Amino acid sequence: MKKTYITILSILVLFSCQTDELYEDLNRDPKNPTQVDADFLFNGAVKSLFDQMTSTNVNSNIFRLFGQYWTQTTYIDESNYNLTERNIPESHWSEIYRDVLLDLKTAKDITTSSTSKAQIEILMIYAWQQMVDTFGDIPYTEALGDVTLPKYDDAETIYTDLITRVNEAIPNLTGNGFITSDKIYGGDMTAWNKFANSLKLRLGIRLSDVNPTLSQSTVEAAYTAGVFSSNDDNALLAYESATPNTNPIWVDLVQTGRTDYVIANTLADVMNTLNDPRRPEYFDDNLGAGIYEGGPYGDNNSFPGYTHIAGYDDELDIHDPEAKGVLLDYSEVSFYLAEAAARNWSVGGTVEEHYENGITASFEYWEASDLTTYLANPAVAYATASGDWREKIGTQFWLAMYNRGFEGWTVWRKFDSPQFNLPVNTGDPIPTRYTYPVNEQNLNEINWGKASTAIGGDTKTTKLFWDIN
Repeated sequence: MKKTYITILSILVLFSCQTDELYEDLNRDPKNPTQVDADFLFNGAVKSLFDQMTSTNVNSNIFRLFGQYWTQTTYIDESNYNLTERNIPESHWSEIYRDVLLDLKTAKDITTSSTSKAQIEILMIYAWQQMVDTFGDIPYTEALGDVTLPKYDDAETIYTDLITRVNEAIPNLTGNGFITSDKIYGGDMTAWNKFANSLKLRLGIRLSDVNPTLSQSTVEAAYTAGVFSSNDDNALLAYESATPNTNPIWVDLVQTGRTDYVIANTLADVMNTLNDPRRPEYFDDNLGAGIYEGGPYGDNNSFPGYTHIAGYDDELDIHDPEAKGVLLDYSEVSFYLAEAAARNWSVGGTVEEHYENGITASFEYWEASDLTTYLANPAVAYATASGDWREKIGTQFWLAMYNRGFEGWTVWRKFDSPQFNLPVNTGDPIPTRYTYPVNEQNLNEINWGKASTAIGGDTKTTKLFWDIN
């Protein structure tokens, strides 16, 4: 009995002397892993980012309503700019911070590849800019770490840092990084460089009215290094035919069978005035061939009485479960270059050339016909279209961003064109930002209060620092 006791004790002592790594391995539940591969986190963050920017779920993404492309039928709170009923700012805030930025940061901490780190950094910069452009000042330097109640950083200072970060990341976009888990470009570093420089272009041009010196140098450097030059360069995610990897719009509108949206009169009226050939691609012909009537924005609209989004009946285009999500495209890049050319910056072409490139890219993407006729339309041609360069570029840029609600809303904020409608039900002014989440007001009250004061008030109509027109 004594020998047995000693033998058991010896085994216990021997076991206790094993390395910490072995101890952790023996106590790790293989069905509930505590460590996740960087590839898995990167892939998950990419999908979360695309899903959030693509979705039209009324609980999490109402940017198509803010961009006045669509309007609602039965439930009209969101097209009348009610953000609090469904706590929409909280949904967006949590999704980007938790499921995009935090996962990307964790993946960056895990991976040892400088190329993979650079890919992660570019997507983080994209997400950070999106958050600033949605809210204004946000937690940045103290976010994603151990600080329970992070301070808010100045939005313009964040922008400056993001430009520094993209400049530091681009030289590392070489060699092998994420490949199979990279569902955007499959590890193609030439494509990643174009994406990064196009993102740098976006960062730079957003500052054109508030910091023209930094804006010009950033834009010209991005153009020289190489930005998107065709739709082949677009940053896309190919969704799949089966859940859970279907396009979120298909989930929101087709799978659920919901009829919550019709085309807004804001969009239909502009396109009808211009006799825009993209209407059959954007709109359904449920009212009859060639008849397109948008519902009054923010009104209780009858679904049968107004033009539907293309695909309700035949599941074409954006209603296809495999329709691609878009983060950034050539049309967008072209209109940024058009603005730069209008400011006489060195971006390799005239304002008219880049303007027409933006329209052409949109037509090609949507497979629309009659491009030549449209470009020759005196109301479209750059030389004869009404207004100054802001109105000309803003109107066509906004039309091209259809189905990319956030960018459409941002175009309106930046160019103040085209003319938007006040919502019928409330007549409330058009928002220029999301208000901060209620949770921030309740749980991070001191820092929320300081940020609210710094930006001029936590209201929907407080303008972002770059929106000075």
